[in-house]
Amino acid sequence: MEANRKWLSIPEQTRKMLIGNVFCSQCLDAVTIKDFIITGDPAGVVLEGKCAACGHPVARVVEMDN
Repeated sequence: MEANRKWLSIPEQTRKMLIGNVFCSQCLDAVTIKDFIITGDPAGVVLEGKCAACGHPVARVVEMDN
């Protein structure tokens, strides 16, 4: 709940940019994350999901001021 609130506090345009800029170690490139969940992290939130190109698991930490 708290992680989702933090995520939604980020402007929509910035959230879209973050979703579309996740590194995939399989593709060796920045990709779009799909089917992701949002979890809490001491630094902010973490997006955990799949690479839209190959389906490999990917994650992105979004650091935020707490």
